[in-house]
Amino acid sequence: MNVTDTFVRYLIEKQNKIQESIIQKAKECRFDYLSVVTAGAKRSSQHWERFLKNAPAGKSVLYGYDIKTDSKTAALINGFNAHCLELDDGQRFAMIHLGASIISAIDAAACEYDISQENYYTGIIMGYEAACRMAIAMQPSHKKRGYHTAGTCGTIGAAIGTAFALRFDENQLKRVLTLAAASSAGMLEIQEQASELKPYNLGRAAMDGLTAALMGCTDFETPDDMIGGERGFLRTFSDEFDTNKLTEDTDHFEIERIYVKPYVSCRHSHSAVEAAIKLHESVSVNDVDHVEVKTYKLGVKGHDHTIINGIASAKLSTPYAVAAGLIYGKADLSVFEPLDEDVLNLASRVTVTEDEELTKESKKKRAAIVTVFMSDGSKAEYRVDYAKGEPENPMSMDDLVKKSSGLIGEKETDKLYKLIF
Repeated sequence: MNVTDTFVRYLIEKQNKIQESIIQKAKECRFDYLSVVTAGAKRSSQHWERFLKNAPAGKSVLYGYDIKTDSKTAALINGFNAHCLELDDGQRFAMIHLGASIISAIDAAACEYDISQENYYTGIIMGYEAACRMAIAMQPSHKKRGYHTAGTCGTIGAAIGTAFALRFDENQLKRVLTLAAASSAGMLEIQEQASELKPYNLGRAAMDGLTAALMGCTDFETPDDMIGGERGFLRTFSDEFDTNKLTEDTDHFEIERIYVKPYVSCRHSHSAVEAAIKLHESVSVNDVDHVEVKTYKLGVKGHDHTIINGIASAKLSTPYAVAAGLIYGKADLSVFEPLDEDVLNLASRVTVTEDEELTKESKKKRAAIVTVFMSDGSKAEYRVDYAKGEPENPMSMDDLVKKSSGLIGEKETDKLYKLIF
């Protein structure tokens, strides 16, 4: 079998191994997603006003807004809003955000099509599996070429997740995968300077993934190998890839290896942020001369800026997030929206550089070392290997409820909890 056929067969066989504990994990992902997308909708509401005046009516829910629209519009907007706070889940092994695109697509489809709860969660599990496996097979080459994995592989995850939720057969799944690969897009340049459009890559991935999934209902012939072909997905989107990683037999599902975000900044900053929070109690911020952050190579470029061009820029800035952790002992929305002058001042004295040893270790863990240099010549240092929310240091259900309550309030969190669990 070719690469595409082998990958589809892998996914079908993996589905048969789903157990109750994996379904529980999918429910936790949905709980976190709904909390984040609802809070994100409030944050973005003014930006969508003109768009929503002309949006078509339909059956699909727009979280945070008192209207319904068609499934593709819902997938776009919910996918965007689920990522705009930088609090949505992801996975370090694949270097990808997941729920914003995948759950948005499945949820939009479920509003228009008859999808059982069991199939809904199967879709989430298999969407995460497909997106992560495709990304892992290409990383880090994919990112180094400037592609935003959440947009590219997120499209595949959204499409495959929706297709499994709709109980498509093997031929339909191959058509869906082929069209999702053809639709995949997303460049990291979209997040530069003062841009607020990074979440567009995830909203579009949800929308295009949903479209690719629905095309599975047709009977158009597909090319033999859209993924592994000479001009296929892997060769187009990366310089180096390993097809074995697409179908490698493991005793885990990729959804079990996700991270959940407790801090409002890019995940590449979280180990450094957590180290800064640990140092908060022992460091007198007024006496800080400068701060050095050592981390792995992929956590430097695009995240080392000290000139902050707005809220979106701050969330991608390790210096800003570290400064917030040192000053306030937290890195939640309150220190990012609005920007804090004291944090900005300290961030200007934070440098982020590569540590070659941490780069060597980065395939297994995303570590950071924060060293605070005081005006009197003394220093304090802390290292974090696995930030809170990683599978090695997971957030508990109580942690997820606390996060949700901070975003949408205790009353809405209680409703959400009862809905899912």
